[in-house]
Order: sequence, then structure tokens, then C-alpha cells
Amino acid sequence: MAEFRAGTPEQDEFLAQLLDAGLLIASGVPGVFGRGEDFERVRRGFDARISAEAAADGPEHLVFPPLLPKRQLEEIGYLKNFPHLAGTIFAFDGDEAAAAEQEERASRHEDWSEFQDPTDLVLTPAACYPVYPAVAARGKLAPGGVTVDAGGSYVFRNEPSGDPARLQMFHQREIVRLGEPETVIAWREKWRNLAVELLRGAGLEAELDVASDPFFGRSGRLLARSQKAQELKFEVLVPIAGEEPTAVASFNYHQDHFTGVYGIEVEGDDPTAHTACLGFGLERIALALLRKHGLDPDAWPGAVKGELGL
Repeated sequence: MAEFRAGTPEQDEFLAQLLDAGLLIASGVPGVFGRGEDFERVRRGFDARISAEAAADGPEHLVFPPLLPKRQLEEIGYLKNFPHLAGTIFAFDGDEAAAAEQEERASRHEDWSEFQDPTDLVLTPAACYPVYPAVAARGKLAPGGVTVDAGGSYVFRNEPSGDPARLQMFHQREIVRLGEPETVIAWREKWRNLAVELLRGAGLEAELDVASDPFFGRSGRLLARSQKAQELKFEVLVPIAGEEPTAVASFNYHQDHFTGVYGIEVEGDDPTAHTACLGFGLERIALALLRKHGLDPDAWPGAVKGELGL
């Protein structure tokens, strides 16, 4: 079981306010909440704002469930780099006697995991992951590549915390660019600036910074340093609750990692294809807006409500 990370006093207080106001609904498990109507209004409002800006790229819209075939997680090396974040799906596989014993133990809240075996599915840890094999199955990319809007799918990260901004299950609005390296880099540069503008337009104090992914172990620390040195990942940080600002959007340049795994190429003399993605943490953005402007969206400044269509 993943280690629980306690929240700061400020985070605990903010979470209590969100629960009291019905914006979040407790489940009894840290980082897993229901959402009230006003919270969803805010989340959907910023999501729609992203859609309006993304329309200029003419993206293809693909929708996937919050599940992946286990094989895909194996292919991309996720269990090497992020084993601590993965969520796998198990199911019962036994006879009637085993089922009865499982129920008996479960009724006493005792360990019944021995009656469960792994399935061929895992919980999706990043909304961009199913895009790459789906695009690869079509054959070579046309010159200029493709932009895919994977929508705001639920994703899972196994990191229980008392920080209301560190959820285990949340919506990640993901847009993916596949194409020639120079095309992909130019797209990422454009969206780095645009994301900051979108957040500032909603009244948030957004700042861009070089970042790294939470790689696992000693070798992971080396990967993180290399990632930062090459500026392969950027994050947009905004204040929510706590001493440090929180990342609410990120931009990853994968170079040829996914195109190499799935054999994605571009038509023409140089078949080299790269990928990049941008992801917005929609719940974190909603929390940042509620923290900044107050827990009642109807009382927010008119300019902010207009920006989000509230």
C-alpha cells in the first residue's frame, strides 16, 4: 500500500472548507472524492475554454476509457519508471468455496487478496497513452503529422495524500502532437505560452518552470536530472494551498520514445517522427480558482465568470 502523505495545516483547512461547502464529497479514501454541482461547473467551464483555444489546431478527437491493456503499460516501460504510481486491476478467479471464504473474510474486513488474480487491464495513468498505438495502427503519418485531442479522461495515480490538489483519480485534459520533430517542437512552444495566458485570463497567478517527472528510485533521479537539463518537461504552477505553488498543467516532449515503441513514422524522405503532449489537471485548476476567487462561483468577478462561461 502506498504511503499516505499528510497535508499541511493550510491544506487540511482548505479541504475541510471544500467538504463543508459540498464542493467535494468524501469517500473515506484519501484523494478520492465526489464532486458537487458547483465544482463541476467550474471544471467544465475551464475545460470548454481549452477546447475553444485548441480548435485552432484542427485536432482529431479520440475518446478512450480510463483503462489500458496491461500490455501497453509494459511496452512503454511505465513499470520501470513509475511502478509506485501504477494501478492494476484484479478480479476473482475461484470456485464456490473460494467465493464463500472471500466473502466471509471481506465481511470482517480481513485480507481477501489471495482470491484475486490480475486481469489484462490497468488503470490509465496518463490520458495520452492510448493515442500512440491507435495512431500507429493507421500506418505512416501524412506530412505535418496529426494533433489528437484525447479529451478530459479520468486517470489514476497511486499517491494517497491529505492535499486536496493531489488526487488519486482525476481528469487530465490531454492534447497530443505527432509529426516531424520541428513541427512538434513549434507546437509545444506555442502551447507553453498559451496555457499561461489561459490561466492568467481566469485570474490565476500562473508561472512557467522547467520540471521533471516523478521517476522511481536511484536511476529515476538520474533520469529526472537529464529531463530537466534537456528541458523536455515544463509545468505551469499556480498557488492553491501550501507553501509552494502547484503544477496544474504540463508539457512533455517525448522525442522518439513513443514513436520508437510503436513504429510511428512520417511519409517522405525523412521518416523521423516525434511526439509531445500537454495535459491540464482540471480538478487542480478548479481548486485553484475556488481558492483564488472564493467557494461560491456565482460571486466571482464578472470577467472571470465570462471567461469560463459561468
